Amino acid sequence: MLRIAGLVKRYGGITATNGLDLALRAGEVHAVIGPNGAGKSTLIHQVSGTLLPDAGSISFEGRDITHLPMHERVAAGIARSFQVTNVFQRLSVVDNVALAVQARSGSSFGFWRPAITEAAIFDEARRLLERVGLAARADDAAATLPHGEQRRLELALALATRARLLLLDEPMAAMDLRESAAIVALLRDIRGESTLLLVEHDMDAVFQLADRISVLVDGRVLATGSPEEIRANADVRRAYLGDTLAA
Repeated sequence: MLRIAGLVKRYGGITATNGLDLALRAGEVHAVIGPNGAGKSTLIHQVSGTLLPDAGSISFEGRDITHLPMHERVAAGIARSFQVTNVFQRLSVVDNVALAVQARSGSSFGFWRPAITEAAIFDEARRLLERVGLAARADDAAATLPHGEQRRLELALALATRARLLLLDEPMAAMDLRESAAIVALLRDIRGESTLLLVEHDMDAVFQLADRISVLVDGRVLATGSPEEIRANADVRRAYLGDTLAA
């Protein structure tokens, strides 16, 4: 589904991705792990179109998207969540999701718009909120949601696009164990509907969710394999995981 070849991104004298190669299979959960500064978020930025690479190529479903702007990648079937929640804080929770549904459908809210069409948008938005466990907060301002619920809202926004590829940048960041477990359960529910490219520091979540794992070190993929293969890889243990995950 996604093929990345020779991806390079430099920030002055720092090379964040350094000839990075990666391939995703349709329908899989593919986790990307690595130490801080390994280039994980920069990789997500380049796949989503937030950043353009200095060299290399990105293809999605056989189409070269290397220089495609972000909104065209969304239209092509790629959506993302961010390390820091990125929602309209002053709008209600349901309005946030309704806007995402409306953007995907290509319609617009307006005075002359048939009421039944607008109702359908909000019906879908409320169904998505039910799915992510936010139905009871639908009419609350997004700004009133605690961190874990804001991350759930961001996932609802991504789901509203009906993307075939979801880019998830640390969805469990700053969550407690209960919140992390809820997000893991939600991602398990999503798997199979969309291909997931997951960047995450929570190793328990990664090893529960991932079909395959790629380990980034110094802007390159050190190893790719099943969770069992990554656990057993001596180079990975030395570079990142440590002996605690080698069992």
